[in-house]
Amino acid sequence: MGTVGVRRGVWTYVRRAPGTYVWLGILFVTTVALHHMSPEFEQHFLRQRSTNIHELSRTPVRVLVASAMWIDSGHWVPYALLFSVFHAPAERWLGTARWLAVCALAHVLASLISEGVLLKAIRDGMAPHSAVNSLDIGVSYALAGVVAVLTYRIAAPWRYAYLAAVLVLFGLPLAAGPTFTDFGHFVAVLIGLACYPLVRGRGEQRDPKETPAAPRG
Repeated sequence: MGTVGVRRGVWTYVRRAPGTYVWLGILFVTTVALHHMSPEFEQHFLRQRSTNIHELSRTPVRVLVASAMWIDSGHWVPYALLFSVFHAPAERWLGTARWLAVCALAHVLASLISEGVLLKAIRDGMAPHSAVNSLDIGVSYALAGVVAVLTYRIAAPWRYAYLAAVLVLFGLPLAAGPTFTDFGHFVAVLIGLACYPLVRGRGEQRDPKETPAAPRG
């Protein structure tokens, strides 16, 4: 296949998952913007868009949307890979609307539940009060939900091996010094699995070119 054929194949792949690559494009732009901020201003800026307890109590809708448009690692390339391996196949399989529903449910519910657990820990004296301003932004909860829902894309018996790998990957951090973010990731996985009604009737047979692989921790 020549260069033209490769470009055409890449464009076809991207065009069939528009939501994934629009989102990825937004992350690219916001990551570039962060690189032009001083470290001190960057932390202040991101906290205002974080789904922490303080911001959720003030403007919950705003921060739930805004937090999914920024990443604090400063490294965009790993997300380009993860989005292409997981989000794009899920969107092509489910359609943009259902894929977006899975993303939204995982992101919103996992954020609210994990912050609720953190709030209880603060009230019980198990976490410092300063944790109400913790930095909690990014796309990982939505990604975890999509990774989980792809379980239903894989035909048995490979489905069960994939599911076991997902549960181990996201469950191990809970057994080794868990944080509220680790808890949120596992909740997002459970939410993704609970989205079976959204995938019912979409079929199990996957395109070999879209085989999902479990992300490394």
